[in-house]
Amino acid sequence: MGSPQLLVSPPKLFSRVGRLDKWPRCPRRHIPPHTICLPLPAGSNPQIHLPPPSGARLGLALRNALRYFPPDIQELLAPEFAQELRLYGHIYTYRKEASAPCPLSGLAAGPPLQGEQYSCRTKAAAAIMHMIMNNLDPAVAQFPQELVTYGGNGQVFSNWAHFWLTISYLSQMMEEQTLVMYSGHPLGLFPSSPGAPRLVITKWVIPNYSSRTEYEKLFALGMTAGSYCYIGPQGIIHGTVLMVLNAGRRYLGVEDLAGKVFVTSGLGGMSGAQAKATVIVGCVGVIAEVDGVALRKRHQQGWLMEVTNSLDHCIERLSWPWWYCPALTHPYFLRERLVHELDTTGELLVDLGSDQTSCHNPFNGGYYPMQLGFAEAQRLMASDPAAFKGLVQESLRRNVSAINRLAQENFFFWDYGNAFLLEAHRAEADVGKTGAGKMDFRYPSYVQHIMGDIFSQGFGLFRWPDLDLVITDHLATSVLEEAIAGGVNPAVKLQYMDNIRWIWEAPKHQLVVGSQARILYSDQKGRVAIAVAFSQAIAHGKIKAPVVLSRDHHDVSGTDSPFRETSNIHDGSAFCADMAMQNFMGDAFRGATWVALHNGGGCCPGPVPLFHQGSGWEVGPGLLAPWVPARCLARPAPWPLCDTLQVTVAIP
Repeated sequence: MGSPQLLVSPPKLFSRVGRLDKWPRCPRRHIPPHTICLPLPAGSNPQIHLPPPSGARLGLALRNALRYFPPDIQELLAPEFAQELRLYGHIYTYRKEASAPCPLSGLAAGPPLQGEQYSCRTKAAAAIMHMIMNNLDPAVAQFPQELVTYGGNGQVFSNWAHFWLTISYLSQMMEEQTLVMYSGHPLGLFPSSPGAPRLVITKWVIPNYSSRTEYEKLFALGMTAGSYCYIGPQGIIHGTVLMVLNAGRRYLGVEDLAGKVFVTSGLGGMSGAQAKATVIVGCVGVIAEVDGVALRKRHQQGWLMEVTNSLDHCIERLSWPWWYCPALTHPYFLRERLVHELDTTGELLVDLGSDQTSCHNPFNGGYYPMQLGFAEAQRLMASDPAAFKGLVQESLRRNVSAINRLAQENFFFWDYGNAFLLEAHRAEADVGKTGAGKMDFRYPSYVQHIMGDIFSQGFGLFRWPDLDLVITDHLATSVLEEAIAGGVNPAVKLQYMDNIRWIWEAPKHQLVVGSQARILYSDQKGRVAIAVAFSQAIAHGKIKAPVVLSRDHHDVSGTDSPFRETSNIHDGSAFCADMAMQNFMGDAFRGATWVALHNGGGCCPGPVPLFHQGSGWEVGPGLLAPWVPARCLARPAPWPLCDTLQVTVAIP
């Protein structure tokens, strides 16, 4: 008997201008028979696929996926899902014989929340749908068919069945209901109140099981998917702009980076921001990348001005007196070659350096060994993981050795929060700090020397997808300019000015992918003022559609991560998770539209968005813990919140 057409596409369900028409009201337990899952991809993606589970875990993975389908078709689907496990180490619920396959080009974020684009009972549900679509838009997602939005393995959902079931729940959701998500699984709709979150997401692992080995087991079982507030690389571009600008100030003592050279690695979903950031700040950027697909994508976007696989050509170009942004197709020999030039000519050709490979996932495609070409390394990763791991660790040791030699001169290196120094330490590379503990490294993290000071002033990541980007850009700029005119301390003024410059520069560089969106860093005073300005503009019809305001883990008191966001806290509490938990809980009961709590990837919590429709009900999406400046042992930061909000705090 042939496979019946159980999973087919509703006609024109999504398009770039699209809408969700007459979405079926499915049962709470099962995927309806007319739902679609994508057809099998043309080829597997070894960067994220893992060895299949065996024994009892294989059966458990199958049962976990099948339980969302009616019992009478589970026997039919089981062989297909088992085949996916064998091929990819994960069940994506693809279909081999979908009669009307939905192309990925159809999964796109149209104009934000305009008209009746999404068939929902509430505007908040439409906002959530829009953000889901934006995260799976091929212009945004790193591996959209695998539902990976960024980071190599950061999934929006574990499989396409969860996607369709979640969309169905959102289409039904009312103002008195909350959708609950467990590690990417839609648990269902529950009674709630209009002031409560419409969506609560958790993706948390018991600390004793928060290891890479356990993650891979959970990935195979379908237990690792997260949230959906990513807006594409614009966010990390802005963060990288701030990072490089402030590195120039701290390490080189300059405001103008023209002629200075920044050398780094990675042009992927997040790391690709480095190329555009160097163009915006005006320095020379040299970025190493092994994946030709990622390299071509950034070049086609105009983020790279030149691509070369010749180290000789790159070294020659570094002496040219005008800025450019080349990328190399063979990476890790670059720093060794720079050492060779230093030792033979006495000339240090680089000033600043970092690494933004996915070192949080070094042995499954996040970091490639220098001894092999890209394709050969992928084959070895699949055929002999232990040998691949050994070559990666050898590469880390060689890379660190070159960095150490360059750093003996006036080269300044920092860890970009991607676990580079941690993995180098595990590989027994020479990253230890003389006279310090075994987990104290000779090079700072980006938080310890740069972003920590910004966080300590209350500045963090603040972003919004909306329809009227020109208007919201103008409103945000006006708010910050008014704050400066009203008088702020010099450190806060510098941050406001950097962000005003960002808003001016961003439209020139075509940073918007997927949905229109903007990102900036602001303190609580600025965030509240911007949010109020947006709501007033919506209420008066100046902005034609609602706005989703969100943050992510990389924010003030939003993450407890001792090698990232809390790496500059010195009172012993860097390993405590109080700030993240308090943010999650506090924002949930203070009016956030949806909240998410995560761990993994070196981070704890996820985004805390607020949906604005001009109602006048606002919530501050995160409050700097008042004792953070004291914990960081940085300069005493002012605490302006007590003057503007109903806040009473104990300041050490």
